[in-house]
Amino acid sequence: MSEGEARIPLLLDVDTGIDDSLALLYACASPEAEIVAVTCVAGNVDARQVAENTRAVLELAGRLDVEVALGREAPLARPLVTTPETHGPRGIGYAVLPPAIRPLSARFGPDVIVEEARHRPGELTLVTLGPLTNLAVALQHEPALPTLLRRWVMMGGSYRSPGNTAPTTEWNVSVDPEAAERCIAAFGRPEATAARIAAGLAPLPLALGLDVTERAKLLPHHLAALAARAGSYADPARDPAAGSVASNAIVRYVDDALRFYMEFHSRYDGFYGAFIHDPFALAAALDPALVRTEALPVDVELGGTLTTGETVTDWRRAWGRPATLDVAVAGDAATFFARFVERVGGLAERVG
Repeated sequence: MSEGEARIPLLLDVDTGIDDSLALLYACASPEAEIVAVTCVAGNVDARQVAENTRAVLELAGRLDVEVALGREAPLARPLVTTPETHGPRGIGYAVLPPAIRPLSARFGPDVIVEEARHRPGELTLVTLGPLTNLAVALQHEPALPTLLRRWVMMGGSYRSPGNTAPTTEWNVSVDPEAAERCIAAFGRPEATAARIAAGLAPLPLALGLDVTERAKLLPHHLAALAARAGSYADPARDPAAGSVASNAIVRYVDDALRFYMEFHSRYDGFYGAFIHDPFALAAALDPALVRTEALPVDVELGGTLTTGETVTDWRRAWGRPATLDVAVAGDAATFFARFVERVGGLAERVG
């Protein structure tokens, strides 16, 4: 980022498990990112654990200045389902972090989204990395939100690829499909799209689904490169009971968190590594050139016997409806990983 260049103000909405935490570190490490606030939603773990994880990771990165707000603690219409088998009982794998020092914000998460968007109309990029419950509640409070945000970038959905929760469904959408349906419908209304175009804003939300994020396959050599960039060491194949031997605190955290994730993918996906969905989405929010998109009509199935939570995508335009999402159809994973290693490794070196 050149001197004097404007930074990109971000609102981050997270359900901090392992890959959310890596996205937070990436945001902290990116000079062009201005983290305005982080809101927490139930998903990978319960919302209060999300808030604890989020604050602890930000403090690990030296960012005690970032406001962290607790949002809604349950989906709109369904019981909460979490995923300890994927992210561990606390959501951060084998990693252990000191309790957070900074208290939670007094503000409610969805109110943070609305109030900050009203305060800086047309400036903020909202990046949602978990279920869309907080955004759905924010839209109830402020229906004009689609024209107040510069852009909404979401990690969620499975548009042309198999799901990771059920055969056709992705986790973030499946946790709260009613919220996803409401958010996509609200942002995709033709009048909202027209107003955004007139205001010089991005016409449609950017959606990164499994079709693209599963190309961001972090392997042991990436972790070794990150540790080397930080001047440290990591060994993701160590005995889990032993913990990381890295001398650097951020590398140690990443090593211990990812080892759990890598073991999960080894059991269920046939490779020792990890899909790091959320950092790729965060990186694309900062640099949309990392992905190639197609504007498509998308809806969310709410009543299917086998398909509830599916992001139904009209690739042939059979519905005759206007597009509602810019769906990422290709992504530059190599450039993303080069940046991830350089930025998070550089942050680790600076923070120590």
